[in-house]
Amino acid sequence: MASAATTTADDRPARTRTLRAGPLAAVLVLALVAALTAAVSLGSVDIPPGEVWSVIAHRLTGQVPGPGTRDLIVWQLRVPRALLAAMVGAGLGLVGTAVQALVRNPLADPYLLGISSGASLGAVAVIVLGSGLGLEFALGGAAGLAVPLAAFLGALGAFSLVWVLARRGGGFSPLRLVLAGIGIGQFLTGFTSYLVLQTGDEQQTRGVLFWLMGSLGGAVWGQLAVPAAAVALGLALLQARARGLNALLMGDETAAGLGVDVTRLRREVFVVTSVLTGVLVAVSGAIGFVGLMVPHVCRLLVGGDHRRLLPLSALTGAVLLVVVDTIARTALDTQELPIGVVTAMLGAPTLLYLLDRRLERN
Repeated sequence: MASAATTTADDRPARTRTLRAGPLAAVLVLALVAALTAAVSLGSVDIPPGEVWSVIAHRLTGQVPGPGTRDLIVWQLRVPRALLAAMVGAGLGLVGTAVQALVRNPLADPYLLGISSGASLGAVAVIVLGSGLGLEFALGGAAGLAVPLAAFLGALGAFSLVWVLARRGGGFSPLRLVLAGIGIGQFLTGFTSYLVLQTGDEQQTRGVLFWLMGSLGGAVWGQLAVPAAAVALGLALLQARARGLNALLMGDETAAGLGVDVTRLRREVFVVTSVLTGVLVAVSGAIGFVGLMVPHVCRLLVGGDHRRLLPLSALTGAVLLVVVDTIARTALDTQELPIGVVTAMLGAPTLLYLLDRRLERN
């Protein structure tokens, strides 16, 4: 009886929201296409959208375009970067949504919980030590697998430490979780900065520090396969656990009463989010606040059902980061802004607003 009542209560609002989620998904797809077109069109050399799509059509159909710098700019420089921005944004949206359900805290995201800091430390350690050993680490090479692997291990280690600290004494406090994440994140960030300063190579130091603030510069086609596979697999795995995440929001005891293996679910989501964060940090650096903002925007539009929330968060994150990266590239004439600077300007007010709302409720 209770199970049937629960299922009916869950399905009825889900059908109501489906009418809103479907059109919203279509709008987000169109917005993503428009954002990608603008990202490829705009820059130090503006290229008309019609010409952009003409170059892309020629490349996709196997036709060799005539010689010229515009083909180089569109296909070799801007298209890979725009696609990478979409992938990273989609992944951050997914991770933020999953982490907030996992810890039952709407203030959680990979950046605030120290996950991004742990991934950054792992990646920078490999880059710095690898450089010292005369090795070249890039995602395109076999040795380059060390960077995403180290980033994953760093993300997993940081998340594990934050989780243990938050559950000390047998209880679970959302405030303690956020504070532990901020503390661990700051410690790891300081250690990362120390590692960078030990390189003795000023050019490498500036490059790594810029990357740590978030950068998609230098994106090439060979970089896209790993994050594309990670985001697609992450979405599939999390989507398969959407009902379990819905139950988890009601508390561990309630979720267990509904037949959810809470320990196993947390372990699986724990690993998926850590792997995804590690891959994203390896290709883009630490980009904060995207995983915090995107789930809240999507919940306002479609509610908290993760069957709809997860794919819509991925689409929204993709649109947001493509737009942010375009702003970062074009806002200043003389230099490019790190993406983390722009997301911080958007995300910090969002965090303060959410904190204010929580304080008012309490």
